[in-house]
Amino acid sequence: NILVTGAGGSIGVELSRQIMSFSPNKLVLVDNAEFNLYSIHLELKAIESATDIIPALCTITNYNQLKKIISKYNINTIYHAAAYKHVPMVEMNIVSGVYNNVVGTYNVAKLADELNVDSMVLISTDKAVRPTNIMGASKRMSELVLQGYAEISSCCFSMVRFGNVLDY
Repeated sequence: NILVTGAGGSIGVELSRQIMSFSPNKLVLVDNAEFNLYSIHLELKAIESATDIIPALCTITNYNQLKKIISKYNINTIYHAAAYKHVPMVEMNIVSGVYNNVVGTYNVAKLADELNVDSMVLISTDKAVRPTNIMGASKRMSELVLQGYAEISSCCFSMVRFGNVLDY
C-alpha cells in the first residue's frame, strides 16, 4: 500500500503514474488542491488495474487527518512530494512556505515512524545543496528532519534531490 503526498503536483502526478505500473494493492493520493487531486484520480482510474486508487483531500500540515489516512489504509511506503517549490512564491510567503515544507515533512516523517511505515522517500531539490533562498533552506531543513528520524526509527528514510526535470 503506497501513499503519495502532493499527488496532484507535477512530481506527484508522474510518481503516481509510474507507481501504477507496479500494481500496488492500494495507491492513496494525498493533495490539498481539489482539482489537481480530482484530475490525477480520474486519469489513474481510467487505467485497467486491480489497484484500489484512493484520493484523499488533505494538507500535510494537518497531522491528525494525515494520521487517520495512513492508519486506515495500512500504508507501507510513502513518497513525499508535497512541497511549495516555486522560489518567488515562497520568497513572498516565507511563513507559509517554511511551515508547509518543514512542518509538513516533520508530520509525514513522525507518522511514518509512529505508524511503522516500512519506508519513506522525500523528494527534495538541488536547491537544498547550498541554499541561497528560503525554498532551498526549507527543503534542506526537511532533509535534516529525515536524517534525524533515520537515526532513531525502524522506518527506512531516504531522499532524492533533483531540479526542474518535468514540464512545469
